[in-house]
Amino acid sequence: MTDRKSRLAYVFIASFLVSGMAAGAEPLPVKESIDMDLYKRGLQNLKNVSPNTEGKPLTNSMPSALADHFISFLYGEVYESINLSPKNRELVLVAGLIALGDNTTELSVHINGALNSGWTALEMQEVMLQMSVYSGLPSSVNGMNTLKEVLDQRKQRGITDVTSPPLASKQKTEKSRLEVGSNQLEKLQVIEAKALQDAYKDVSPNFAKHVIEYAFGEILSRPTLDYQTREMITIAALTAMGATNQLKFHIQGALYLGIHSREIADIIILVGAYSGFPSMANATNALKEVLNKRK
Repeated sequence: MTDRKSRLAYVFIASFLVSGMAAGAEPLPVKESIDMDLYKRGLQNLKNVSPNTEGKPLTNSMPSALADHFISFLYGEVYESINLSPKNRELVLVAGLIALGDNTTELSVHINGALNSGWTALEMQEVMLQMSVYSGLPSSVNGMNTLKEVLDQRKQRGITDVTSPPLASKQKTEKSRLEVGSNQLEKLQVIEAKALQDAYKDVSPNFAKHVIEYAFGEILSRPTLDYQTREMITIAALTAMGATNQLKFHIQGALYLGIHSREIADIIILVGAYSGFPSMANATNALKEVLNKRK
């Protein structure tokens, strides 16, 4: 009965809106249909993220109405409703935007924001490299190319970002990639490496091999970013991609590593504002499911 009432209410609202448009009803002017205080705060927040561009690459490519709502909602309402530090906020957005694909305009703004908030160019490289595991090599390459463009632009403005030692640097170890990857995987306390291998041995043993050796042994074990940070950007990427089952796995791991559930919820909201409310809802439900199982 409740569902039927909800459907009737939806039809009523839709009919009302359509009839209003058919009768020639005028939409409110944009400046009257947004919260001007949120808009002003959002504009200031956007300028804080990228003071040199002041958001112009974002807003210049949009119709003015869309730009006003974008600034008011994302940079005003969403930015001020979450408790992530400005530094972490920018990093997870970089990861989420890479995972979404070729969003170079907004990605360049948030790479600038991440660098301005204290992340180094080397740490940005690590984010791009890690995305090769979750959203694929093409997205990682797009991220690297955008990072290079941003660094070149910053250099022209007299900002020198340290880009050495080279990306290839890693901790020396006598352990095999399988050993390193197994140890790294098991730090999350979600599944043992052998159990992962056994789960896929009859279907695709190479899949488990690549997950353990490349994803966890080669990439996630690199020392430039700590494991908590790596899990935060992983959650951002998986939220953007709508990869719910994998998201549950990494939410469990993030909680075990000490990341608070509120931080995870904030990552989901922030990235979901870019990837859409359905992905935000799916990720929030995944978080809820994990938390309910831990009770």
